[in-house]
Amino acid sequence: MDGLEWTREKYAATGARQAGKSAEEQKAAQEQARQQDEAINGFLSQCMDQNARARLNALKLHKPERALMVEEMIVRVKKAGQIPGIIDEPTLIRILEDVNSQCPLKTFSVKFDRRRAAIDSDDEDDYGL
Repeated sequence: MDGLEWTREKYAATGARQAGKSAEEQKAAQEQARQQDEAINGFLSQCMDQNARARLNALKLHKPERALMVEEMIVRVKKAGQIPGIIDEPTLIRILEDVNSQCPLKTFSVKFDRRRAAIDSDDEDDYGL
């Protein structure tokens, strides 16, 4: 075995060990995130009624980042004791309105460039029609 082959094998073994560590670390991070999600979902199930939970799940499907903010806010508010009892749908709607007032909505605009699209009707020749 010459020096080049030995060097290649050495780097391949080092890379395999590093890849194994990162895969294990990723798996541990995913497991930790899953446990944290389960804990939050369990807490929310205990402190919210069924209609409020359904509305929050619908929000999670449409805007997951906004739903995550709302979930964190609910957990924080409930642990601080600011909202007593079970959160019903009108209370959740007030919380959503508060979150919406704090976070400005992103506005998007669509610009249509007719020159690039090359579908300008004025350029069409209507010979014989």
